Amino acid sequence: MKEQKRIVILGAGTAGTLMANKLAKKARKNNWQISVVDQHDRHYYQPGFLFYPFGRYKESDIVHSRRKYMPKRVTYIQQPIATVEAEKNKVNLANGEKLDYDLLIIATGSQIAPEETTGLKGEQWHKSIFDFYTFEGSSKLREKLKEFKKGTLVVNIVEMPIKCPVAPLEFSFLADDYFKKCGLREQINIKYVTPLSGAFTKPKAASSLGYLLKEKNIEIIADFGVEHVDDQAKKLVSYDEKEVKYDLLVTIPTNKGDSLMERSGLGDELNFVPTDHHTLQSKAHENIFVIGDATDVPASKAGSVAHFQADTLMENIRRYFEGRPLEASFDGHANCFVESGAGKGLLLDFNYEVEPLEGKFPFPLIGPLKLLRESRLNHFGKLAFRWIYWHLLMRGWPMPGIPSNMSMSGKQK
Repeated sequence: MKEQKRIVILGAGTAGTLMANKLAKKARKNNWQISVVDQHDRHYYQPGFLFYPFGRYKESDIVHSRRKYMPKRVTYIQQPIATVEAEKNKVNLANGEKLDYDLLIIATGSQIAPEETTGLKGEQWHKSIFDFYTFEGSSKLREKLKEFKKGTLVVNIVEMPIKCPVAPLEFSFLADDYFKKCGLREQINIKYVTPLSGAFTKPKAASSLGYLLKEKNIEIIADFGVEHVDDQAKKLVSYDEKEVKYDLLVTIPTNKGDSLMERSGLGDELNFVPTDHHTLQSKAHENIFVIGDATDVPASKAGSVAHFQADTLMENIRRYFEGRPLEASFDGHANCFVESGAGKGLLLDFNYEVEPLEGKFPFPLIGPLKLLRESRLNHFGKLAFRWIYWHLLMRGWPMPGIPSNMSMSGKQK
């Protein structure tokens, strides 16, 4: 019988939960002892935060118990984590308990850090300044939108990288649709303020998404790096002293990795863990692997990416324990629906090397989904993903018809 190996997963969000389920399926055969540590029990379907301010979902649609998705062969420890002592292969919990590991998986995600920008999290936080990247922020914004009848709505990205890079655009499109349905669009000016030179990081997608902003009469203000927010005068001020005034600010603050990484000396200046882009192994410790938003890999921080990373990680965990060379197979694959309002959406499929292209997906001849073009079917795909998330992705099952590595089949080169 194989010697028992102790695997500890830090974080029970999307990445940690799906890895726990994938590992549990192989635990008995490989004699793996698997533990997952997280201080919370509420599991959030984070893509739902985008729709919640507009009254599209109920709380029960996007909040479930984390324990519900933990397989029986996994020990779930609901405790805050004090530190990781990587040199000693040890995790120290806040209650004084210590966990020894043979292999550690960091899946602690990312979080907003509005305190990083002067004036952002002051007296006006959740009064005239809101986020929708947390359940609390999304809930507060839901109430604010009910009373917002006229003025300037500014959607601003403070800096990159952020979770789900298309979400700020989606929010702008949905706001346009929401205010049209309320009969208020002519009284509300919408501005999209970004540090990027265009609507998105990839040129082809930036062109298509920029066109949608123009079509919906949403002003884009590019190359705007926020130096501080004057929350009393209600204006953004850039490093080169440009100003953008607002009545309602929807901010996407600086995103950072978990503070645990800083306490443990495992993160970079933003607390993301330096990670091999293709093997997902920590660059500093060979028995530490990283998945999802906690990594510093230049892929989108999104649930689909974590799902695609999981296959590479599973293979490399086996290889690591068997003393074989790791497989450098993760290609940065990202697949995301972009809700564009009015019951339509786009679909993007890209990786490290290939930007989003037009074509058919997932089947090259019949689709039925269209890439980089608006369609109602893409909108329904976005809505259907919630069911896929809870019933397939969280359980560690593959997404039908979608391989882990990006396929060029059906794409127009």
